Order: sequence, then structure tokens, then C-alpha cells
Amino acid sequence: MNETIRIQHSHHSIRSYKPDPVSDAMLDAIIEAAHHAPSSMNAQEISVVVVREPERKAKIAELCGGQPWIAQAPVFIIVVVDFNKTEIGVRKAGQTQVIHESMEGLLVAGVDAGIALGNMMVAARSFGLGIVPIGSIRRNPQGMIDLLGLPPLTFPLVGLVMGHIDNDVPLKPRLDICTYRHDEQYDASGFAEAIDKYDSRLLEYWKQLGRSEGLSWSQNLGNNLKQVYFPHVKPVAAMQGLLNDK
Repeated sequence: MNETIRIQHSHHSIRSYKPDPVSDAMLDAIIEAAHHAPSSMNAQEISVVVVREPERKAKIAELCGGQPWIAQAPVFIIVVVDFNKTEIGVRKAGQTQVIHESMEGLLVAGVDAGIALGNMMVAARSFGLGIVPIGSIRRNPQGMIDLLGLPPLTFPLVGLVMGHIDNDVPLKPRLDICTYRHDEQYDASGFAEAIDKYDSRLLEYWKQLGRSEGLSWSQNLGNNLKQVYFPHVKPVAAMQGLLNDK
């Protein structure tokens, strides 16, 4: 197993950070890893906003529903869908951009943002840094847009906490790979049994960490997926000019 694969196989989210700064050289290399990520049609419709100001990180932590590790870590990076950038290029070509009004546009931007995020995660961990992705920047998207000064045709999609690890945690177990890998055709025949086993394993994991409030996988999904947990995403995205009606 090479070092890159070892890093990827050992991923775990860190929520405890030392105050030590991430060096400019490290941060530049991590951002460059995302910058070199592929994008559909070479559109490069992703931008990142790097936040290091303590007051701004504290505000982001508040907007995300109270996540102290965002304020604690020295760096927070927001991955932004940026059809404002592409619209400038389309106008230069004498055309009118419409992709931002389509489901395809939002899906492909989400894919490209995920690739960029993955590159940053692996790059950061290769330097020995801890990371945790933050989806709850979409909890109050208008507040995030205002804080970051984002123009129309952009949207803050996901964040990444980054810093030197203080208190580490053991690797969280995953569902059996039979629920993830399908050869030739999709096969869900083993899902129910795998989920039963995983629920038990995850409860044991929380017990080992002393987390009496930890839920099974099924219970956690039931609490979260019974609702649209970030209901402001659609209306704020529409106000930003990002639609899905085409």
C-alpha cells in the first residue's frame, strides 16, 4: 500500500485543533491541489474562499449552528459554486449563459466541488493536518453569502476545517463494502443484514468513545432524512440566479 492510499484509507474527521497556524507554504500547496482538480468542460466553475480571521471564523461557526471547531482551527475554506466567473467568459465569447438555470449545471458543479474538496482533504492530511468537511454552511446560506461578499451566480456549497490535530479520535467504522461496491449491476440484497450489523458496530464505537448520546446509523438517518434539513438552500440559490428548471 502506497502513502496516498494509506492516507485515503485512514480518513477520519477531526474536531479538536491546536492554535498553531498552518504555514503559508502548506496552505498554498493545498489550495493548488484543488485548483488542479478536473472540472466538466474545463469550466473551472469552482472558487474557494480562505478564512483565517478569528472574528470571521467565529461568525461562520455561529452561522453553522454552533460548531466550535470552526472557530478553533486556524483555517476554514469555503468551496463556492462560481457561475459568475464562467458567465464573464461566456459573455466574452458573445454568448448567453444558461447552464446555471439547469439541474445539470447544479449537479455538475456539485461533482466538481466534491473533486476539489477531496483533493484538498488528501493534500492537507499528507502534511499531517486534521480536517473535517462542513456541510452546514448551507444552514444559513444568505448569511454566509453576505459574510463572504459572494456575488450573484455563486453559492457556498461546502466548507473545510483545517489545522494541526490536538485530540485525535479512532477511525469510525463504515458499512460493509457490499453496500457500496456493485459489480456490473446494482444489488441491494445484502443491505438489510449489513445495516443491522453496522448499527451494532456504530453503537459500540460510540460506547468506546464514551459518547452515550451516540446513535445507530439508522436512528441518525431517521432523525435527519425525514426532513429537508437545510430548507433555505433552494430559495436562496434561486435568489442568486441558480435555478433548476431546465
